[in-house]
Amino acid sequence: MKQTFVKAAVWACCLAAVACGQAPTAMGPGEYAVMTIAQTDREIPTNYSATIRGRQDIDIYPQVSGTIWQLCVADGQNVSKGQTLFIIDQVPYKAALQTAEANVAAAEASVATAQLTYDSKKELFARNVVSQFDLSTAENNLLTAKAQLAQAEAQRVNAANNLSYTVVKAPSNGVVGTLPYRVGALVSASMPQPLTTVSDNSTMYVYFSMAENQLLNLTRRYGSIAETLKNMPAVALQLNDGSMYDLKGRVESISGVIDTSTGSVSLRAAFPNPNGLLHSGGSGNVVLTNIFKNCIVVPQAATFELQDKVFAYKVVDGKATAAPLTVEKISDGKEYIVTSGLVPGDVIVTEGVGLMREGTPVRPKSQASAQQAAPADETAAAAPAAGETREQAAAADNQTEEKAAAAQTQTEKEE
Repeated sequence: MKQTFVKAAVWACCLAAVACGQAPTAMGPGEYAVMTIAQTDREIPTNYSATIRGRQDIDIYPQVSGTIWQLCVADGQNVSKGQTLFIIDQVPYKAALQTAEANVAAAEASVATAQLTYDSKKELFARNVVSQFDLSTAENNLLTAKAQLAQAEAQRVNAANNLSYTVVKAPSNGVVGTLPYRVGALVSASMPQPLTTVSDNSTMYVYFSMAENQLLNLTRRYGSIAETLKNMPAVALQLNDGSMYDLKGRVESISGVIDTSTGSVSLRAAFPNPNGLLHSGGSGNVVLTNIFKNCIVVPQAATFELQDKVFAYKVVDGKATAAPLTVEKISDGKEYIVTSGLVPGDVIVTEGVGLMREGTPVRPKSQASAQQAAPADETAAAAPAAGETREQAAAADNQTEEKAAAAQTQTEKEE
């Protein structure tokens, strides 16, 4: 029992000696990267999914029924206004026109006969040869013949129109779409699919949607919808293959109705298409550049969010102080445009904010590097002294071990 107590006392002295030689070093302020706030200009592009349409996409339907007798164009052909596209079988419509013309001629003869009868009855009535009834009957017959003539002429006009409708013409300049119907196909005005589509591709309309809050931001920035359309910068078009279209476009209209199902509003931009690179029915992205003048920009990595609010740590008297920020809804995913919460000259921490707490001591990295470089010579000069200290500590440890061994030997002798 006595031996065990002596051993415990010896080891406790050894541990105390070692612990005294390894006293902890006091920690200084943490080193963090910082930035000084200053005003600058920024252009932040925002992409919106878009669909491309021709200025006019006109579906071509026949106005009369019949079989296609001749195709006068090919798929994708450029056509001009009034150019013939299709010819529908004209035989029945020519016959109908001839019948209508014959009916007109017969009606004209009836009118002439009724006119002669009326003139004769009128002269006889003046001589008291016929009664008033006979004269009125002749007059009514004349009016009936004239009405029949007008009806026949209307039927002739209708027949002539139907015959002209057998020649289907382009209503405007443009490009012909696909041709699903060929020669011999039976077509009618009530068929579900058009004969083709003629697209005016000289200027392309690009349709895209914008969220309601983004539209409100634009309207507040420019003052009204009319001023927004007038002052908005030109927009770019990213094609489906990722390349950028060479020519810029302008937003020409903003829908006055917000889609309740999506909460977005439709906009239309117009792009010139002199080389025909854009085609109706295509897709892409409209790139709208938001220009901010004399704004405050901070990296998103220098901020953190708490309860849907954005904060940054300002360096005040060498300590981190959380500052709430108000930022623009539009961002490029890397930076925030700050509208309030920071002023030029403020210093904020730009890294490690996720692990930082309120009141954390902060030493800018640039200052820390300077302070480390300045005592470099002193450290080198103190190296021999440090070596001597380590030698003294080693000697003390040896003495401690010798004392412990002697004490153990003495204990064994006493036993």
